[in-house]
Amino acid sequence: MRKDGILLRDEILNELGSGLDIRPFNEAQLNPNSYNLHLANELLVYDDVAEEVETVDGFVSFVPNCLNMAKDNPYHTIEIPEDGLILLPGVLYLGRTVEYTETRKFVPMLEGRSSVGRLGISIHSTAGFGDIGFCGYWTLEISCVQPVRIFPNVEICQIYYHTVAGDSDSVTYDGGKYQHNEGIQPSLLWKEFQKEGVKS
Repeated sequence: MRKDGILLRDEILNELGSGLDIRPFNEAQLNPNSYNLHLANELLVYDDVAEEVETVDGFVSFVPNCLNMAKDNPYHTIEIPEDGLILLPGVLYLGRTVEYTETRKFVPMLEGRSSVGRLGISIHSTAGFGDIGFCGYWTLEISCVQPVRIFPNVEICQIYYHTVAGDSDSVTYDGGKYQHNEGIQPSLLWKEFQKEGVKS
């Protein structure tokens, strides 16, 4: 019986095609207990939209570059050229992995590579935790502490797999709103505000 914990290199290899899938797969990207994933050549950036607010004295003011979790925020895409793209602090860049993953029996988790982190780059704000049954590309919430040039197809993060206690067939992410995505996914939290009883 497998002990609870993180899958090691040989266990990741043994589970390919049954408990998990990584496509494309290259054994050279396999670490002792994780697998390196590449950054695709496109980023999503939210548009600069001002939010209109009324101040306490009754005047209308505008808050620049304001996202609204109850709305489908507009955005545009940026291609990362082969000679690189400079990221700027204070901007949220959504990227995605080149690799498509499927996880059936384990909890997939994502972390930035230490070499990337030492350049002040974060690859996820809060969403490094996956669900059993997730199938798709990973959307990366990229930010930086100082200007930094990034390049397409760099090994930017690593995925690792945690075993679970209980029957993994009884819980799955099949109905999740990001399931089977085909590319970078902006926040879909606004859909939850459309449900009955939730006010925007």
